Amino acid sequence: MDKIINEFNNYLINERNYSSFTVTNYDKDILSFNNYLKDKNINFLNIDKDIIRKYLVYLDILKMKNSSISRHISSLRTFYNFLKERNYIKSNAFLLIKSPKKEKKLPTFIYYNELEELFNSFNISNILDIRNKLIFELLYATGVRVSELVNIKLEDINKSEMTIKVLGKGNKERICFYGEYALDALNLYLNESRPKLLRNKTSDYLLINHIGGKLTDRGVRDIVKRVIKLTSIKSNVSPHTLRHTFATHLLNEGADLKTVQELLGHVSLSTTSIYTHVSNERLREVYLKSHPRKSEK
Repeated sequence: MDKIINEFNNYLINERNYSSFTVTNYDKDILSFNNYLKDKNINFLNIDKDIIRKYLVYLDILKMKNSSISRHISSLRTFYNFLKERNYIKSNAFLLIKSPKKEKKLPTFIYYNELEELFNSFNISNILDIRNKLIFELLYATGVRVSELVNIKLEDINKSEMTIKVLGKGNKERICFYGEYALDALNLYLNESRPKLLRNKTSDYLLINHIGGKLTDRGVRDIVKRVIKLTSIKSNVSPHTLRHTFATHLLNEGADLKTVQELLGHVSLSTTSIYTHVSNERLREVYLKSHPRKSEK
C-alpha cells in the first residue's frame, strides 16, 4: 500500500500539478477508507459498489458533512482511476457512485473597507512585510490559487504588459493580469526585499522564504493568518478568501461571468456561478438599506 501511495502522490504532483496541501488531503481520505477496509478484512484492491456504499453509510453515521463525503468520493475516484491506469485493478467501482448533494455555502470575501485596512497594515521598511504585502496584492489582483502563486517564476512575469503566466490544475496555462498597486509592490519587493531574503543564493521562483528558499503554500497560509490577526477583520481569512474576493468584487463592478471564469481558470461556468449568489446578496443588502419604499413602516 505504501509503495502505491508514493506512486500516486508523485503522479498528483508531477502529472496533475496538485499542491502538497491537496495531496495531503487525498492521502487522508485514502487512509480513512483503507482503515475501514482493514477492519472488515477487505483488500483495497478488491472492492465493489456495495462495499463503497456501506462505507458512505459509515461516514454518514460519523455525522460527516455532504461536502466532506463528496471530497472523499472524489479523492478515492481519482485514486482508483490511477490504480486502473497502472493495471493494479480491472475497473473503478467509484465511477458507479454519485456524490451527495453539497450543502449550499456561499464563499466568504473581504469588504472594500477591510481591504484598505489590510493593505495599509504593512511596514514597508521591513523586508518581510514588503514580501507579505506583495503576496496579498497578487492574491487579490489576480485571483490565483495559493499553489499557483508559490510556483510563479521570474520568467513568468511580464512587467511591461502587467501579466503573469500561471500553471493551474491539470497543467493548464493561463494569463493573469495585475494593476498599478501590485506592480508597485512587485518592484519594491524585487529591488529591496528579495535580494536580501535570498542570502546570496539563487532561485527562479518569485517568492522567497526567510532562509532564502522557495516559499511554500503552507508558508503563505501561515503568513495570511498572522497578518489578519493584526487587523480588525473578524472573519476567517485564507489565501482562497482573496480569490473569492477577487471574483466577487469583479462581478460587483460589472464584469461578466464568462470573463471571471476565464480569469479564475475554472473549467466549468457552473463553478464560477456561485459568485453570482454572493454578488446578489450584496445587491440585496444595499437595496434594503437604500430604497425608500423597501417596506411599509
